[in-house]
Amino acid sequence: MNILFCSVGRRCELLKDFRRTLGNKVRLVVTDNSPYAPALEFADVGYQVPLIRDPGYIPMILDICKKEHIDAVTTLIDPEISILAENREAFEALGITVLAPYKETAALCFDKYEMSKYLAEKGIDTIQTYESFAAFKEAYDMGKIKLPVFVKPRTGSGSVGARRVDTYEMLEEVTASDNTLIIQELMTGVDMDADIYVDTISHEPIAIFSKKKISTTIGGANKTISFKDEKLFAFVKEALKVFAFNGPLDMDLFYQDGKYYLSEINPRFGGAYLHAYGAGVDFPAFIYHNVKEKTANEVCIGTYDENVVMMMYDSVVVKRLEDIKTVSI
Repeated sequence: MNILFCSVGRRCELLKDFRRTLGNKVRLVVTDNSPYAPALEFADVGYQVPLIRDPGYIPMILDICKKEHIDAVTTLIDPEISILAENREAFEALGITVLAPYKETAALCFDKYEMSKYLAEKGIDTIQTYESFAAFKEAYDMGKIKLPVFVKPRTGSGSVGARRVDTYEMLEEVTASDNTLIIQELMTGVDMDADIYVDTISHEPIAIFSKKKISTTIGGANKTISFKDEKLFAFVKEALKVFAFNGPLDMDLFYQDGKYYLSEINPRFGGAYLHAYGAGVDFPAFIYHNVKEKTANEVCIGTYDENVVMMMYDSVVVKRLEDIKTVSI
């Protein structure tokens, strides 16, 4: 299976996991805007490409797909998900499986305010969210929400700009200086997420791995502990019915006052998917079955151990400058 990972960045361990599972049954092709992206060193071939909004970006990616006989393509950054979704037909015309959601779902996942509205309309428990200070003030004056609150960019990624705000005056000030911020109810329950695989043939979730966050940094959780709850699995499956996903995704949730709340969805390999893989939830195998064997995967929701802990740490790649190579196209 020739799989293309776009915007591969620092996702070295993810590529290693594909190699551990599939060995010589997989060829790892990757792209990045920088020739110094460390994950390039763990691929079979790497390409330096323009920024994702460059007019020549998708034509170049399609050329790489033709040259490398790509079977499946995915991205590891949020802003590129919609680009792959919007160009799905061009990839599928080449026989390539796009491991990204369909267009409408991709747009919802990238816009956190539209996502919250959509979830509320569909009856899925989610966090109270307001798109402006004026909308918050109206709800606040009616007693529908109280301080402190949580603010974050409407289309942000990696937790950048997300923070708690304690006072009315400070909230008015921060939203006046940055009109990209949305305002949310401050959740005080258990912060958790779930790594989910939606089968590309059956279009059903066949694996759900849930974990509580012990510690987080910019970019996501870096220490997590696995747990299982049939109530959570049922909540996730019900929420997924109103979306059109295809492949791996990461769902952020809270458990508060005896209920689960869906916060947001990142329709790609989550940064902490490594925990799921280490606990035996093997997305690379699922992808191989779907893409190369053209078979649907058996449902294996909850088939992992509880109380498995992930402790993430940094590592490095050290190379001579002349040994750092990407392919030109």
